[in-house]
Amino acid sequence: MDQIVSVGRRKRAVARVFFKQSPGSFHINKRELTDFFPLEIHRIKMLEPFSVLEINPSDFDISVNVIGGGITGQAEAIRLGLARALIETNEEYRGPLKKAGLLTRDARKVERKKYGKKKARKSTQFSKR
Repeated sequence: MDQIVSVGRRKRAVARVFFKQSPGSFHINKRELTDFFPLEIHRIKMLEPFSVLEINPSDFDISVNVIGGGITGQAEAIRLGLARALIETNEEYRGPLKKAGLLTRDARKVERKKYGKKKARKSTQFSKR
């Protein structure tokens, strides 16, 4: 089986996932998983497609390049990329992943600041007198 390449995005983060079916390692930006995501909550969120399908991630050789955004956005971008790559390996995975909401790209982004306002929507304090 050849290498599968998929893309996941969240906020400003973009993750390219290189996926092989052979047993191997899990690297993110040429670093180990625990080095890149020291907090367990990010590792759990990122590996959610494997827990939904009850598959061991060590059965695959996964390499990820992720740029932009913050650590949470990067974890969720990798999650979408992994879910898309798993579907390309086996089409039967689509149902459980879709039911878990892992195939939907979260399009929410930070709204830009407008002139005359303090933030995107917050106005200055109104004074009657």
